[in-house]
Amino acid sequence: MGYQRQEPVIPPQRDLDDRETLVSEHEYKEKTCQSAALFNVVNSIIGSGIIDFSLVLLIKGGALSGTDTYQSLVNKTFGFPGYLLLSVLQFLYPFIAMISYNIIAGDTLSKVFQRIPGVDPENVFIGRHFIIGLSTVTFTLPLSLYRNIAKLGKVSLISTGLTTLILGIVMARAISLGPHIPKTEDAWVFAKPNAIQAVGVMSFAFICHHNSFLVYSSLEEPTVAKWSRLIHMSIVISVFICIFFATCGYLTFTGFTQGDLFENYCRNDDLVTFGRFCYGVTVILTYPMECFVTREVIANVFFGGNLSSVFHIVVTVMVITVATLVSLLIDCLGIVLELNGVLCATPLIFIIPSACYLKLSEEPRTHSDKIMSCVMLPIGAVVMVFGFVMAITNPQDCTHGQEMFYCFPDNFSLTNTSESHVQQTTQLSTLNISIFQ
Repeated sequence: MGYQRQEPVIPPQRDLDDRETLVSEHEYKEKTCQSAALFNVVNSIIGSGIIDFSLVLLIKGGALSGTDTYQSLVNKTFGFPGYLLLSVLQFLYPFIAMISYNIIAGDTLSKVFQRIPGVDPENVFIGRHFIIGLSTVTFTLPLSLYRNIAKLGKVSLISTGLTTLILGIVMARAISLGPHIPKTEDAWVFAKPNAIQAVGVMSFAFICHHNSFLVYSSLEEPTVAKWSRLIHMSIVISVFICIFFATCGYLTFTGFTQGDLFENYCRNDDLVTFGRFCYGVTVILTYPMECFVTREVIANVFFGGNLSSVFHIVVTVMVITVATLVSLLIDCLGIVLELNGVLCATPLIFIIPSACYLKLSEEPRTHSDKIMSCVMLPIGAVVMVFGFVMAITNPQDCTHGQEMFYCFPDNFSLTNTSESHVQQTTQLSTLNISIFQ
């Protein structure tokens, strides 16, 4: 079925902060409390956004236009061409995020299972391909089959708790491991020529615009004011976690830092092995939120916003199957994050919300919201163009699956209190040398 243009129902004229978002009965019969929505936003921001102003601006645009989805907002503002452009971006971003989460889960959990005593490192059942397939069938697919995002509130709470544990491990290793890692040349030079590539990666990490309306609609009595308070709380938590992750990771490895931070740690580190397990579980629990968005985009474009029970299952299975197959073919995370950030996340964060608000708002030009929108829009355009060029011409190095040089006893040594642990380290390093030579 092709796209069907639907005129949105305009809500009663109220003050902007009190105007309620319309909620589709078949999609959002169950409402979640603010705490559950809080963890949904935090989970999305950490596994995927930290743009405070843009998030509030997006919901304000929805209130001004009387719409309750990102797609209907752009359709009301820029018509069918804008609707199609947004639909493509809004599908690609979470879809590529699903691919990246599969890559992370496969890489991370395979190293966890390799630490099980007596397990052959070359065993196919602990390989990344098998783990990606197993986690998809047993966890991500069943969770993604939910019809209501409010049901993921508890899952997001677990994911946020595990993220806190991971942060503690990264901080501990920054103290114990960091001093032993040689620092790269010009490690503390700020904003090198390829800094704009980092903006692309941060755009990937700092976005939850694609599912903001889903979370907003899951609130009890959703209003712009309530959403604004929720976003501020989520931002504080997320900023704290993201800054500490970035700082501790770079302090430990400086220029050797990989796109996937856990690729930097040695496989024989038991504390990090536990962190890898938590990390793998976290991304698996974040995955369904991205699937919700891809499915909603398909439902809106091809099914007029309504999916029967049969098509709900069929679409979900098809999207997850394709994402899984692609993730099995790609093993370098950095380029995936960069391209998704500059091509999809940047316009979703900076360009489209600003453009919609500037066209819809009747506030004077000197209003703070309009000034910020005028600043954000060109910044987004610059990041999108130059970030894409830099990502193609200057790609990140990828050492996927290889132990870093400082993990080998001949090149690097850590103080171990256990003689048996030293012997185990030497045996594992010898094995790694034989594998990668």
